[in-house]
Amino acid sequence: MCQILKIAKSTYYYQTNNCVKYDVNNYEEEVISAFNKIRKIYGARKIKAFLMRKDIILSRRKIIFLMIKNNLVSKYTKLKYRNHKTMVNNDQISNVLNRQFNNKKPNEVVVSDLTYVQVGGKWHYICLLIDLFNREIIGYSAGPNKTAELVQQAFHKITGPLNKITLFHTDRGNEFKNKIIDEILITFNIKSMTMLWLKQLTKLLKRNLSRVKNLKI
Repeated sequence: MCQILKIAKSTYYYQTNNCVKYDVNNYEEEVISAFNKIRKIYGARKIKAFLMRKDIILSRRKIIFLMIKNNLVSKYTKLKYRNHKTMVNNDQISNVLNRQFNNKKPNEVVVSDLTYVQVGGKWHYICLLIDLFNREIIGYSAGPNKTAELVQQAFHKITGPLNKITLFHTDRGNEFKNKIIDEILITFNIKSMTMLWLKQLTKLLKRNLSRVKNLKI
């Protein structure tokens, strides 16, 4: 290139070694100021446009570098779970279990609940079926929607005979109290029960669900 431009190599190296170095950190205060002025809502793309109006040219890569360095996180990038209100079935059902949580036979009493986890930046649901005999997860399923089909898939994962299950305890939400699940319970002669006041069962479910939610997916 020096031969084409008819420039001595020494001139080229002199200029490159003595030129003013560009330091992205010189614009750190400008990026922080811009982030605060736009109410901490937008990310690098909007900050770049904001700085261009002030005749400051920075690439998005450099803006992102400064945002990470100063722990600047756009409010729009924080994914939060939004609770969905569901109807609870309050059918009057006898207290068959009567707080007897131990000394059960394998698969005699099964409890279930759903929780949510973040997978690939999106919320998914996990359904667990837990054997009260040894607190083992005997059935599970996962999917993007909180539906009866999700519970049905968890039943399909049970390796033992379903007719060994005597009681099936849930919070009787719509995903448990429906035609699909009722057909499973009727076919295998499983009694379904609702006991929202059983704190020990609730604690048991929450312990197992919290373990699943802490897994890195």
